[in-house]
Amino acid sequence: MKIRVGFGYDVHRLTEGRDLWLGGIKIEYSKGLIGHSDADVLIHAICDALLGAANLRDIGFHFPDTAKEYKDVDSKLLLKKTLEVLTEKGYRIGNIDATICAEQPKINPHIPQMQKVMAEILNIDTDDISIKATTSEKMGFVGREEGFSSYAVALIEKI
Repeated sequence: MKIRVGFGYDVHRLTEGRDLWLGGIKIEYSKGLIGHSDADVLIHAICDALLGAANLRDIGFHFPDTAKEYKDVDSKLLLKKTLEVLTEKGYRIGNIDATICAEQPKINPHIPQMQKVMAEILNIDTDDISIKATTSEKMGFVGREEGFSSYAVALIEKI
């Protein structure tokens, strides 16, 4: 059995007047993340981890922010397309471990729904997608509530 590991990282700024999308779900909050797509920082980090594990470059290569078809796109579609690319190359997902860094709002209550939504898209068990939330203890851009960051590691197996 051949296994591979990939790492993903993403960051987006917060702003007024945008919806907050994380892990494929809309979270009620006074601000949202800025990006060419819906700026779902968690899904973007997971896509990068999966693509990197398969040596398929990164999310910007596959879904460039200069492409009109990805303007304001739902990141769940990017996740689905990432799975399609992995499958075409002969891989399946073993597991994903991800962390969201944000001061507010509290993310932990939303984690089970995020797991459910992304597990359905990726055709894996909710047990195979770990999501954790943390703050940056009021330090840096996350601590000043200027934006969110997210990290992800993915294990894939050759079918």
